[in-house]
Amino acid sequence: MSQEDVRWRQRFRQFEKAFLLLQEANEIERPSIVERAGLIQFFGMAFELGWKLLKDFEEAEGFAPKSPRDAIKQAFQASFISQGHEWLEALEDRNLTTHTYNESTAVLVEQKIRSTYFPCLERLYRDFRARLDG
Repeated sequence: MSQEDVRWRQRFRQFEKAFLLLQEANEIERPSIVERAGLIQFFGMAFELGWKLLKDFEEAEGFAPKSPRDAIKQAFQASFISQGHEWLEALEDRNLTTHTYNESTAVLVEQKIRSTYFPCLERLYRDFRARLDG
C-alpha cells in the first residue's frame, strides 16, 4: 500500500478543503446572517472531517474508536490532540446546530467557533500537515 493510499492521508485532504473554507469564513469580522450560517456550516463540515481524521489515524495506530466521542477521548489520551474538553464541547455544539437554526444559538456558537473551536481545528490542521510533510 502506497503512502497516498493510507486512509488518514486521504481524509486529511478532505479535511484540509473544509478547514480552508472555515478559515476564510472566520476572517469575516461582522458576518451577515447568511455568512454566519455559512461559518457554522463550514465549522460542521471541518469538525466532522476532523474527528474522522483522528479516527482514521487512530485506527492506523492500532486503536479502534467506535464513535466521535470515543475518537476524541482516545486522541486526547494518546496526545494526538491537547484540547480534549474543547473538542467534546465542539461536538455538542456541532450536534446542536445541525438540525435547527436559532439566531441566538447561532450567535453563541459563532463566538465559540471563533474563540475556541477554530483554534482547535487549526492546530489539528497544522499537526497533520506536518505529519504529511515530514
